[in-house]
Amino acid sequence: MLLKIYPENPSQKGIEKVVNILRDGGLAIYPTDTLYAIGCDAYNVRAVEKICRIKGVNPQKCNLSIICCDLSNVSECAKMNNVTFKLLKRNLPGPFTFILPVSNELPKFYTTRKEIGIRIPDNAIIREIVHSLGNPVMTMSIYDQHDQPEYMTDPELIHEKYGQLVDVVIDGGYGSTEGSTVVNCVSDEFEVIRQGKAILE
Repeated sequence: MLLKIYPENPSQKGIEKVVNILRDGGLAIYPTDTLYAIGCDAYNVRAVEKICRIKGVNPQKCNLSIICCDLSNVSECAKMNNVTFKLLKRNLPGPFTFILPVSNELPKFYTTRKEIGIRIPDNAIIREIVHSLGNPVMTMSIYDQHDQPEYMTDPELIHEKYGQLVDVVIDGGYGSTEGSTVVNCVSDEFEVIRQGKAILE
């Protein structure tokens, strides 16, 4: 299903449709402030494993990232001190992935790892979905180095490629071809480990 949702004023009806799919263990492709991404309810381990299969990665070994709707949501999923909190507050919402120590509040599937990637994209569609779902969304970009850029940015072409693999593709306008800037915050020495769309403040 290809579902049009406008990022400036996301329709509640459209958001609820996506949330119901995620609650049932379904997969969605959605816009962020960087690349389009594929995701599911982060607490549904079976759905997470399905995404890992689509992306061809081992769910036990790959680094996982989740989308939260705000900083209080982040504090439930990851550990952060005051300095880290201020860094996130200055830069989010925005095109960053912050790697933080994982919180014991998350399901065991995550706590076997020491770290988790945290995103709060500057995109109202996915933040509204996470807010309405009440859980974070496990997220992976649909970046594929073998693809033409159009297959990562044009929702209709994304639907053409992934429509059989996911339950809904959200058309929220054209996406970017650039990924997020990844910042390791596990120690007090913050380190940019991948320079992406944004400059860290």
